[in-house]
Amino acid sequence: MADAQDPDAGFLERALGVFVYSRRALELVWTTSRPLTITLALLTLVAGILPAVIAYIGQLIVDGVVTAMNSADPDTGHVLWLIVMESIVVILVAASQRGLSVSQSLLRALLGQRVNVMILEKALTLQLANFEDSEFYDKLTQARREASRRPLSLVNRTFGLVQNAISLTSYAVLLFAFSPWAVVILIGAGLPSFFAEAKFSGDAFRLFRWRSPETRMQMYLETVIAREDGVKEVKLFQLGPRLLQRYRDIFKKLFVEDRRLTIRRDSWGFLLGLLSTGAFYAAYAWIVITTMNGEITLGAMTMYLVLFRQGQTAVAASLSAVSGMYEDNLYLSNLYDYLGQAVPARLGDAKQGPEPKRGIEFRNVSFAYPGATENALEDVSFELSPGNSLALVGENGSGKTTLIKLLTRLYDPTGGQILLDGLDLQQWDVEALRKRIGVIFQDFGRYQFSVGENIGAGDVRYIDDAERWAIAAKTGTAAPFIEAMPDGYNTQLGRWFKGGRELSGGQWQKIALSRAFMRTEADILVLDEPTAAMDALSEAAIFDHFRSQSHNKMTILISHRFSTVRAADRIIVIHEGKIIEQGTHESLLAENGQYAHLFKLQARGYQ
Repeated sequence: MADAQDPDAGFLERALGVFVYSRRALELVWTTSRPLTITLALLTLVAGILPAVIAYIGQLIVDGVVTAMNSADPDTGHVLWLIVMESIVVILVAASQRGLSVSQSLLRALLGQRVNVMILEKALTLQLANFEDSEFYDKLTQARREASRRPLSLVNRTFGLVQNAISLTSYAVLLFAFSPWAVVILIGAGLPSFFAEAKFSGDAFRLFRWRSPETRMQMYLETVIAREDGVKEVKLFQLGPRLLQRYRDIFKKLFVEDRRLTIRRDSWGFLLGLLSTGAFYAAYAWIVITTMNGEITLGAMTMYLVLFRQGQTAVAASLSAVSGMYEDNLYLSNLYDYLGQAVPARLGDAKQGPEPKRGIEFRNVSFAYPGATENALEDVSFELSPGNSLALVGENGSGKTTLIKLLTRLYDPTGGQILLDGLDLQQWDVEALRKRIGVIFQDFGRYQFSVGENIGAGDVRYIDDAERWAIAAKTGTAAPFIEAMPDGYNTQLGRWFKGGRELSGGQWQKIALSRAFMRTEADILVLDEPTAAMDALSEAAIFDHFRSQSHNKMTILISHRFSTVRAADRIIVIHEGKIIEQGTHESLLAENGQYAHLFKLQARGYQ
């Protein structure tokens, strides 16, 4: 794929790259709709042959008229029959062009959906690390912006090239009877424009790839300014004018490059296009003089002029198609780069461990995020048995949430081992492992779906099970305010869609908590700051209820509120990725260390 990555590679590599992606695009279109692809191919063949037929019939009509004018008994019926034949062929050309337009429109819709689904399917196979990588987001942005329309564009240009090649062949056969040099002039006059277009296509692609980060920033600014989750602060802090100016500045920067490329491209296109115009009129004069010398008939002159004009159009269209195919090839490389993103194999297939009562074990676990120079976790070790609860305490950024990402295998440790029921997590089947975990992250999803779907998302197997919604909502203490809504569990949440209702932060957290309880089979419950947006009374009620529902489960709680943390069987204090203290609430207070300091500091705020 050197041609896709290096637009300045040799022309042969570029040409080969064009046809490699043409083949893949044709396969994609073929598998999207075989009937439409066949229709497109047949109509392309018809549209390629018929123009030459029209030109040939036109010659017969002109010669028939000249013969009739010089005849004492003119055969008008023959000429009229030729006119009828030409009109029929013209109708067929129009029908084939209309059929091509319909086929292309239908294929465009189907193929756009197909490619977008491929992009999203690939996204489902990737790891969290991919989505936290800015370079990956550039690939994703490039693929989504251009690649969904490029496969059909490449196929249309491929078929267009075939159509023009057929037309050009038929024109060349007829022109060859006049002079082989006419064919040489016809083809040669279009080559300079072709080389210029290929050059500028590569420049445009380099510009497209270079400015992907700026394009993403523009999209992000649009989201911040125009979405309800950002508009409150934008208005309150009067950020709107500044963000809008930043949006304008990015556009101006991009527009300067676009303008420079457009002016260069069209200027060279005009200058080189003069060669084609000059070639046509030179051939025009040649054919007229030949006719005046009596070497060809008036009908032949008319046909050759039409053939040369249409031939020039076909040559220009063919060369433009090849240039466009090269450009499409470059953009399609983004799609296939993205679809070819490596996905590390998940080798584990175990559904259960050898010691079901052993619980969770972290053994000297270390982890560093990709590209980071320091570990987010360092030599972390602890155990959690069934029926017990564990609280994680520490300042923001100390590694608490990272620890949960490792437990749920959103990431894998860079050092040490994590075991569940006596078996390394690397040997577990990922789906089987995650079915055992009910989790609510502090940045939980607020889906623009119904209340029931928001709760049901916790276990996709039962996402439409209204009975399970109700049970989970009751366990998560969301039932009272849900049942007070006019549409209950069918209430649309969020403001994106008509009739949507927005919830308070505390209500959203109760929805998320209920979502975690959808996994009735889960024996590991992870609550990452689950009550940060709730009042103290609601928080106390939730945790009293939570403890009664999770007596036989392993519970991990992350919280900054010590009124919540103190009830855990064991408390671990994490600082800069390392465990610095662990024990019960009472024992940690007795140690008078970091935990005791934080507890007293928070307690002082309530005095």
